[in-house]
Amino acid sequence: MSRILVTGSADGLGRAAADSLLSAGHEVVVHARNPERAAGLDAFVDRGAHIVVGDVTDRDAVRHIAAELNDAEPLDAVIHNAGVWCGPAVMPVNIIAPYLLTALLRSPRRLVYLSSGSHFGGHPSLGGVDWRGKSAGSYSDSKLFVTTLAAAVTRLRPEVLSNAVDPGWVPTKMGGPSAPDDLELGHRTQEWLATSDEPEALTTGGYWFHRERQQPHRAVHDEAFQDRLLQALAEETGTAL
Repeated sequence: MSRILVTGSADGLGRAAADSLLSAGHEVVVHARNPERAAGLDAFVDRGAHIVVGDVTDRDAVRHIAAELNDAEPLDAVIHNAGVWCGPAVMPVNIIAPYLLTALLRSPRRLVYLSSGSHFGGHPSLGGVDWRGKSAGSYSDSKLFVTTLAAAVTRLRPEVLSNAVDPGWVPTKMGGPSAPDDLELGHRTQEWLATSDEPEALTTGGYWFHRERQQPHRAVHDEAFQDRLLQALAEETGTAL
């Protein structure tokens, strides 16, 4: 059984993934952004889950989460699930937080990043990006960046299995009640990549949709763009990958 962190597990796909992983017997670390939302995870804690609390829009809070986890039992996998659709938190939550956790957490051998089909509409340009969330950020750009981060980790950390997953447009709070895709299928691929010993799940560098590997935006595997993104994130956060 694996020890797995699921960020943003208070609701939506993160909650569904945490529930499923606990039911499968894995050791799960759930995450909520504040004590009020953490109270909603009491049922998981009663089932044996561990919990970390911190607002991932706040870089110091992300660093605190990483330090707390580094002082605990080693993680086998991280599902970078936390995400927002719109507003000033888009870049801090969707790319800065997973980047910092990737740079700071020492042990995980499997990393799963939540992407989106919207990443195809992202622009592989870093000029003028508001990393600090002082204004509304582009969701499509943020998902292109995090998908590129997953690919860059594959190249720089060959011992780590790093993959990106498009969960589909599913009926969560973020997706809305009329979203057309299957909520159950929306969390199964990331669980499979985080835990399975099936040969396909032990591959790296993939962009997945419902356990099928697909081609992402062409910029994702552009090593020059990967390097520019990592340099921008390192300069912005003061933390190199």
